Order: sequence, then C-alpha cells, then structure tokens
Amino acid sequence: MNLLVIGCGRVGSDLAYRLYKQGHKVCVIDQTEKAFSNLPDDFRGRTLEGEALNQHVLHRAGIEKVDGVAVVTGSDTLNAVVGHISKLVFKVPNVIVRNYDPHFRGIFEAFNLQTVSSSSWGAQRIEELLYGQEVRTVFSAGNGEIELYEFMIPQDWEGKSLGDLLPGEGCCPTAITRHGRALLPDMNMLIHKDDILLVSATLEGAEILRKNLDKNNQVEA
Repeated sequence: MNLLVIGCGRVGSDLAYRLYKQGHKVCVIDQTEKAFSNLPDDFRGRTLEGEALNQHVLHRAGIEKVDGVAVVTGSDTLNAVVGHISKLVFKVPNVIVRNYDPHFRGIFEAFNLQTVSSSSWGAQRIEELLYGQEVRTVFSAGNGEIELYEFMIPQDWEGKSLGDLLPGEGCCPTAITRHGRALLPDMNMLIHKDDILLVSATLEGAEILRKNLDKNNQVEA
C-alpha cells in the first residue's frame, strides 16, 4: 500500500518503520527536520519537512494517491483538522488520527474520524491489570470501550448454565472451546470445568464477571 504518516515523533517514527518493514511505500511528514532522526537508519521511505496544514506540502507527499493516512502529531487540534482535510478534501479512503488528551475526543467525534486514544486506552488497561488477571484481555476494540476476555471455567461452575455466570448487561458470550473444539454458545448452554470461555464485554461487564467468579473463591487463570 501507499501510506502517509504525518508526525515523526515516537509514535509516528515507530509506525512508519513498521509499515516500511511490511513492504509498504511510506512517506513521513514532519515540520521539523530533526524529527526524522527518530527513524531507524535502515528506513528507506520518503521524508518531507513541512507543515501538514499546508496543502502544497500534502500535494508533494502525494496525498491524492495514498491508500491511507495516519495523523499522529503531538497536537490534538492539528490531528483533527488534518485528518478532516484528508478525508473530506482529498478523499483518502482510510484516515486514522491519534488522540493524546481525552478532553479533545469530542473534536474527533464531531469530524467522524477513526481515532486511537493512547491515553484513554492505556489508563483503562492499567486499571484492568490492577484488578487482577484471572480474566485475561485478548483483544481491544476501538479505544477499549469493548474488549474480548478469555478465561477458563473453574471446578465450582461445572454443570451450571452460562446465563448463571455472565451478567445480564455489558457482557456477551463469543465462543467456548471444549476439548480443542470451538462452539458458538448461548446463555442456556451448560458449562464444564476447563472450558475456555471468550466473552466480549465493557469494563463494567467484565468487573461484574470477575465478581461472579470470586463469589465462591472461583478464580483460575
């Protein structure tokens, strides 16, 4: 793919290098030439010094022909505006923007931009780890609003229904693996010791699930 990364700080440089190593054609824009020193020595993509709000700079970067743009500067307002321009003016099919300060999330939502909020996701992930690891996170969707959790059914839940274990809201069964075979579960299914249950849940739903497991000292990683 032909990809454009705007911002060459820690996030942008690492992203650009990852994309380059995957064989993609990558151009990186930053307003400061010194920022390109963040890129590894073997990076062979294009670098372009300039202000991303300057449409002449975007034209030089070939924005009209890119398959995707990642706007990951340290400025939330700049990321939102450049992301909006990329999507609305240049019709880039895939635009991803970085959100640093959660207080600015409303700007990105107003522009209907696909957003990765490292601060919000990181804070939520740390909170989850502080609660314990009996229910393990295996995938995070969006900015962590919904996550997939995996855990093994303990002995004390043998023969009970899935509906008895899971909370009524904020938690949906996704799959059960039993004897190496995955099944699509429903809330009436009887569960057995050593079943591996995968659920999609909000943070609140996952916490209720943990409490249900803890009621009878039923914790098993």
